[in-house]
Amino acid sequence: MCTVSYIPNKEGFILTSNRDESLFRPQSLEPERFEMFGQNLLFPKDPEANGTWIATSDSDRTICLLNGGFVRHIHQPEYRKSRGLVLLDYFQYKCAVDYANEYDFSGIAPFTLVIVEELPNRKLVEIRWTGDEIFFKELDDTLPFIWSSVTLYTPETIASRSNWFATWLKQNPSPDNFDILDFHHFAGEGDGANSLIMHRSDKKQTVSITQIEKRLGEKVMRYEDLLVQKLHPSGI
Repeated sequence: MCTVSYIPNKEGFILTSNRDESLFRPQSLEPERFEMFGQNLLFPKDPEANGTWIATSDSDRTICLLNGGFVRHIHQPEYRKSRGLVLLDYFQYKCAVDYANEYDFSGIAPFTLVIVEELPNRKLVEIRWTGDEIFFKELDDTLPFIWSSVTLYTPETIASRSNWFATWLKQNPSPDNFDILDFHHFAGEGDGANSLIMHRSDKKQTVSITQIEKRLGEKVMRYEDLLVQKLHPSGI
């Protein structure tokens, strides 16, 4: 939930998420299909709050969460609802615009959502919640993007990661899913605290990589649990 890339291609798109989390938090469950809000959803579940940081549906919608809005915030205890459940609530709405306009975000910790909608045409949307205000932005879905969580990375580190991404794209102008996974595994400058696979002395580290690939009308989710070194492929 802390580093996300979006890569469009002729067949669809590839969305990839590195989840950075405390090792004291319960280990997430591998992706399963759930029937919710009249749709079939596919996502790995966080057993602590029963939410998730990434999900896709058979209604051609995909969503991914990063902690924090625009800047690092001060944690306030007793938030009303987990952000992982707020993400799933998106699927109650017809589209991201309705969700942003109608959902009650009060009492929720700041976050950033990356949403890909494909009905009828593909749209790439970024929603940021600051704790006080919601910001909705439609991005150019024909361009690649990368996001890093503002709660874990400084503006300077986020800028460096964007530069790594831009340099890598020049070297890989038409990357496939394996190329992208390689970037999400190895990008960095030897600084374990800020590389895409991060590990820090406070027991925070990258615990998994989840990739959703839309290709020729089908979607495949690849979930790699880095703690037990196991890959879980699934489709919807």
